[in-house]
Amino acid sequence: MTRRQRYEFIIDYFQKNSPEAETELIYDNPYHLLVAVILSAQCTDKRVNITTPAIFEKYPTVEILSKATFDELFPLIKSISYPNNKTKHLIGMATKVVEDFNSKIPMTVAELVQLPGVGRKTANVITSVIDQQPNMAVDTHVFRVSKRLGLVPQTASTPLAVEKELVKNIPTALIHKAHHWLILHGRYICLARNPKCTKCGLSAVCCFFKKQ
Repeated sequence: MTRRQRYEFIIDYFQKNSPEAETELIYDNPYHLLVAVILSAQCTDKRVNITTPAIFEKYPTVEILSKATFDELFPLIKSISYPNNKTKHLIGMATKVVEDFNSKIPMTVAELVQLPGVGRKTANVITSVIDQQPNMAVDTHVFRVSKRLGLVPQTASTPLAVEKELVKNIPTALIHKAHHWLILHGRYICLARNPKCTKCGLSAVCCFFKKQ
């Protein structure tokens, strides 16, 4: 099977079985999503969704968050991984959005990565989820699943290399959705340890499964 055929099989599978795939983070607007994604680094979406309601109740807008102090915000996110850094990042992000972007969350990767706590992965999530831009966020799930399935060569050793390979081979109109397909597949089926290969509808074309 060629890589092109593998992509076609996998895309067809997800379109039939996960047509409405979307982020599991709960948000109402770009500001909410940006806060949630910053908090989600090395933390579960479930924990983030438990944490964010209190944040948004106290800081309903980016302007209000920009005026928060560390001591005020920290108690609300202390159950999240790396709370010290994330508290600083959230306040710094909000301040820069207010000062440099007229209090509107920017919607390009180049602008988003200027914000504290926002790297390329986070910027890709925001632009693909909010604006359906053809950007592929590569987290640990996407990195693992795309290599196991054989969507990218094993020599693709960095998230950026994997991102470029996926974007090159997935139809532009589906990239924003494919991001969720791969994340959710990695979260619930293609686990890092003890992947559920017997329950996976992609085992017929999976390079990892063939080696077992």
